[in-house]
Amino acid sequence: MKILHLDSNHPLLIEQLTDLGHSNHEDYTSSKEAIEAEIHLYDGLIVRSRFRIDAAFLDKATNLKFIGRVGAGLENIDTDHAQANGLHLIAAPEGNRNAVGEHALGMLLSLLNKLSISDRDVKDGKWQREANRGNELDGKTIGIIGYGHMGKALSKKLRGFDVEVLCYDIKPNVGDENARQVTLDELQEKAQVLSLHVPQTAATNSMVNTDFITSFKHPFWLLNTARGSCVVTSDLVKALDSKKIRGAGLDVLEYEKSSFETIFSKETPPALSRLLKADNVIFSPHVAGWTVESHRKLAQTIVDKFKSQFH
Repeated sequence: MKILHLDSNHPLLIEQLTDLGHSNHEDYTSSKEAIEAEIHLYDGLIVRSRFRIDAAFLDKATNLKFIGRVGAGLENIDTDHAQANGLHLIAAPEGNRNAVGEHALGMLLSLLNKLSISDRDVKDGKWQREANRGNELDGKTIGIIGYGHMGKALSKKLRGFDVEVLCYDIKPNVGDENARQVTLDELQEKAQVLSLHVPQTAATNSMVNTDFITSFKHPFWLLNTARGSCVVTSDLVKALDSKKIRGAGLDVLEYEKSSFETIFSKETPPALSRLLKADNVIFSPHVAGWTVESHRKLAQTIVDKFKSQFH
């Protein structure tokens, strides 16, 4: 096959595809229009998130047999149109699930123990012990919404703590020894921590809004390592002000573009400005699944799934 790579990935991806006898071509800079003009020449496409693979693009990819997305989700691809055209779609959630699980747990422990605040205080010459008194994770109920690869990875990490883990998912019978599957009502009744691990869909867009937040019985800590579009930032700010949300760990923001480019290239929205000043909110720049190890594992997962389908 003749395979086009639109984004740089771990070298093993091209190395192993070449060893399998395929021709690999890299184009990391051309415009979408330029790629569209030549996509009919290729049998395969490897992408991350450079631009959306929409129906118009796919209609010009007359010889394409597969698309591999080196990442967890396929939201930047018109999957319905791709499958209607007979394309095989490959994603790699297995490749960075462990990284996301560790990152979410790290954010949670940092929030509970006020690590970012106390670190800043000490560096500023302040030794404020009472102000930085934290909370323990043991004894709390953790709610996970979206119990696929990422949600399961987090629940596995939580096994060393004395916690109850509940999960909610639109699919039935996904609970396991690490989390008990419950209704959304029960999760909102019991959870003191909420971690989001849902894909970007019409159903999850703006899911965490004021109505959703106020449906929780207890004030809770919020973690989002999924997609920024899931949380309405202005409603999050209101919940932080009212103390219904006790703190938030955000790896993703609704202001991101599909290409994950910087959110600071334009004027900062007021709600984001408020979050950036909040002591009980910690951020990371969409890197929960972006570790040295996952860089390799994501690429290897694509190769392995490609081999199982085409070799």
